[in-house]
Amino acid sequence: MKNCIVINVIMLCIVMQVNCTLNFEKTRTAYTVKVFGFSWENCGKPDDPAVLKTLTLSPDPITVPGDLKASASGNTTVELAAPLAVNVTLEKEVAGFWVKVPCVEEIGSCHYADGCDLLNQLIPPGQDCPEPLHTYGIPCHCPFKAGMYTLPESDFYLPDIDLPYWLTNGHYRVQGVLGAMGKELGCLKITFAVHSNN
Repeated sequence: MKNCIVINVIMLCIVMQVNCTLNFEKTRTAYTVKVFGFSWENCGKPDDPAVLKTLTLSPDPITVPGDLKASASGNTTVELAAPLAVNVTLEKEVAGFWVKVPCVEEIGSCHYADGCDLLNQLIPPGQDCPEPLHTYGIPCHCPFKAGMYTLPESDFYLPDIDLPYWLTNGHYRVQGVLGAMGKELGCLKITFAVHSNN
C-alpha cells in the first residue's frame, strides 16, 4: 500500500485484531509475548495507488509489553475515502504447511467492509490523533488525501495484550488488501513469529 494510510489501515486491522481479542473472554489468557523475525513486502499490482515505501521496527525481538521504535513512509496517488474494504488473511505455519486461520469473533482471516469505520471505533471522530501521528500531521481518519506520508523514527509503548490460546507460539503471515468500489488499492504482507511465556 503506497502510503502511511496503508500503515494506518493495515496496522489498524492488525490492531483491531488484537483489540478484538480483548473481548474473547472464554478462550483468552494474558501472555508476555516476544515477536521476532518481522518482515514486510508490498504484494499488490505494480499500478496499485497505495504503496508502503519503508517500514522499520526495533528491537528484534519486540517484547510485549515493552518499548518499540518505528518509522515508516508511503504514498497514495488517490484519495482514500469511506468505504474502504479491508480483507485480512492470517495464516499459521503448522508442520511445515501454511494453514489459514478462520475468522472467529473478528480475529483471523476476516473481511472488514469499511476500514474507515474501524478507525472511528478506535479513535472517535473529533478526537485528536494519538501521538506521534498528531505531531507529524499524519491523519487517523478518512478521507486520506493523495500524497506522501512519513513517520520519522518514533517511540511507542506496547501495553499488555490478551491473546486467544490458539494465537500464541508459532510463525505467522498476514496479508491485508485494501480496496474500494471493487478495485484493489494496495496490498501488504507481513511475516513474523510469536513466542509467549506459556
